[in-house]
Amino acid sequence: MNCYLLLPFMLGIPLLWPCLGATENSQTKKVQQPVGSHLRVKRGWVWNQFFVPEEMNTTSHHVGRLRSDLDHGNNSFQYKLLGAGAGSTFIIDERTGDIYAIQKLDREERSLYILRAQVIDITTGRAVEPESEFVIKVSDINDNEPKFLDEPYEAIVPEMSPEGTLVIQVTASDADDPSSGNNARLLYSLLQGQPYFSVEPTTGVIRISSKMDRELQDEYWVIIQAKDMIGQPGALSGTTSVLIKLSDVNDNKPIFKESLYRLTVSESAPTGTSIGTIMAYDNDIGENAEMDYSIEEDDSQTFDIITNHETQEGIVILKKKVNFEHQNHYGIRAKVKNHHVDEQLMKYHTEASTTFIKIQVEDVDEPPLFLLPYYIFEIFEETPQGSFVGVVSATDPDNRKSPIRYSITRSKVFNIDDNGTITTTNSLDREISAWYNLSITATEKYNIEQISSIPVYVQVLNINDHAPEFSQYYESYVCENAGSGQGLFF
Repeated sequence: MNCYLLLPFMLGIPLLWPCLGATENSQTKKVQQPVGSHLRVKRGWVWNQFFVPEEMNTTSHHVGRLRSDLDHGNNSFQYKLLGAGAGSTFIIDERTGDIYAIQKLDREERSLYILRAQVIDITTGRAVEPESEFVIKVSDINDNEPKFLDEPYEAIVPEMSPEGTLVIQVTASDADDPSSGNNARLLYSLLQGQPYFSVEPTTGVIRISSKMDRELQDEYWVIIQAKDMIGQPGALSGTTSVLIKLSDVNDNKPIFKESLYRLTVSESAPTGTSIGTIMAYDNDIGENAEMDYSIEEDDSQTFDIITNHETQEGIVILKKKVNFEHQNHYGIRAKVKNHHVDEQLMKYHTEASTTFIKIQVEDVDEPPLFLLPYYIFEIFEETPQGSFVGVVSATDPDNRKSPIRYSITRSKVFNIDDNGTITTTNSLDREISAWYNLSITATEKYNIEQISSIPVYVQVLNINDHAPEFSQYYESYVCENAGSGQGLFF
């Protein structure tokens, strides 16, 4: 007996396919199945794969039919379905051999079912056909939208990067069958981010399409869409957001916003005194905003500028003492530049920013100033009381020129008047004291707290005011009758 697979009608003509390995005594099974099914050999029988679409909402979907050519329609045969899914997912009409799916199927959960079929003669209870396996495949429909699995996406790219620079790659996944048409073939597009970014349609690679300046905007949100079915009508889509941050490059030089600074310094300030700060501004950040200040013009070489690397301020310091009466104002020019500049970015730093600093010297009430650091006078001894010794002179260095009052510290021998003239108050004896060390004090009359002192040395000169004297008493002896010229004895 011949065995055939009964295939669906094509152009109204039924197609019969001979069973491989069948003999004249072979029992025949007829399987009605959609066009395009694949044939497989099992125990000498030819079984078709059955196909059933996933997500069918009907309560009973006809899958196919098992039939023996020994079945003459007299209801003497019983068809049985065995295996995983039999009875719960698939049922068979025991009389006709029609197979039905009674549950909605999801290919992404299970893509195929391997079942077994058996034909029993009701009258004898014996198997008419040997038990054999067949496959029901769940065919895919486009029921899954693309999903981005690695969210959130974040990327950092240097500002001013050229067009075409790679930023990041985003990848979506589609759970549909990649071998089933275009259900899982994805196409990427940019929903937000133009004109600065673009995305490669097939790879999801995001690239820069226009230069960006971090100082204008430092981050961008880009929205990428992935569509399956390569974007054809009916395609499903998914989106993801990408935060793109711009890292800083040193494309801005520091600039003084103030073209003129006014500072003051007291004439009494010691060297090294900080007299004020200046500040430049840099739109860059971090290391790219670190600055170095310096003096560009200072003919007097009186001032210097150091950099506070924590605040990025320039500190103006006094390098040499100033004197209001000598010079009461100064003008210097300062410049600023970045500490770190890459060679390829030097074009942004060709000319340093400068500013002018006017420094006013403040007058302070200074103590009197003697014309000499010390004085040495000479006077002969035995001069009478009130004799002239010498004159010292001190002046008020300030503009008001206060009158000066002089005094001698702890001296009973000399006196000084308001003109600075030193005279004696007693007669001097060189043999008693040949030198006198005096301390002369000058005090401003307008401010008695302003005092200066200097040493004055007075040397007493010798005069011939003493006759020679023997150092001891001498007794002499002479012999009587001594002749002329004879020596004496002591």
